[in-house]
Amino acid sequence: MSDLRDRIAGLTTELGDPADPVDAPALLTLLRRLYRVGRADLPLGRLFEGHLDAAQIVSRYGSAAQRTRLTAILRDGGALGVWNADLPGDGLRLDGDRLDGGKSFASGAGVLSHALVSVDAPGGRQLLLLDLARVPPAIDRSFWRVVGMQRSETHIVRWAGSPIAPDDRIGAPGDYVREPWFSGGALRFAAVQAGGVAGIVDGVRDHLVTTGRAADPHQAGRLARLYALGEAAAGAVRTAATAWFADDAARLPAVSAARAAVYAAGGEAIAVAQEAVGVAALFHDHPLSARITDLAMYLRQPGPDAQRMLVGAAVAAGTLTVVL
Repeated sequence: MSDLRDRIAGLTTELGDPADPVDAPALLTLLRRLYRVGRADLPLGRLFEGHLDAAQIVSRYGSAAQRTRLTAILRDGGALGVWNADLPGDGLRLDGDRLDGGKSFASGAGVLSHALVSVDAPGGRQLLLLDLARVPPAIDRSFWRVVGMQRSETHIVRWAGSPIAPDDRIGAPGDYVREPWFSGGALRFAAVQAGGVAGIVDGVRDHLVTTGRAADPHQAGRLARLYALGEAAAGAVRTAATAWFADDAARLPAVSAARAAVYAAGGEAIAVAQEAVGVAALFHDHPLSARITDLAMYLRQPGPDAQRMLVGAAVAAGTLTVVL
């Protein structure tokens, strides 16, 4: 687990300032880095994306002192994440300055040094930046019994009467769900997922070349289809990045379109990869086995039907149009 934190720290050092990109080239640079990480290692990509999300939120809404604190955390090799999903029946709550309850789907539990968590407060959800060494949660690792993304260490975490510090509160209640950042931030994980699609293309190519089957006309056709799927996923992310600064009205619909395109491309890429490689891809020690199961799990982000509906409405309104 410390290896994952070290790798996140290394990626952060390479990236530099984690604040919100100020123009399309800067956004594309960030998304391409996420894409490359996802192409090589989806669980690491998931944690790195959450780390950047948390860092950007603190940079966006934190005070000058909190931004200085963030700089120190990153300089010291810290790893952050955002834990928002409340534990059913025992959601995280703040009574005065003490935390009780828990979070589910807490990716990086046991890996992260700091977590940005949300609690209900008058006026909306309040964000808290917790030093997990100072306010350690109990971690329930029995929850994460899944066939993909096991290495993302996504667990249940709980606190019981744990005190917070005065400067742990980040921003004002309701800041977390402010647009366009809340919905638009999905473009980061879409970039990681698109990298996962490219990783499957790479894995199938390597398998077919190594086994001497790449020249088979049926396999060549599958490689061509995989390339088209990988390009469709990457292209949708590029388009959304360009729209982010070029057209305010198309900004969030383009992110939804990228999510939908990556979801569709990823699902088909998994099917084509399994046809191309056959039963070998189902063995745990085959490089494609983890890539396929990790992507299948990571694609299951909430509300895919809702994203398609948003895209359809934007197309009907003329907000999204096809251009070359």
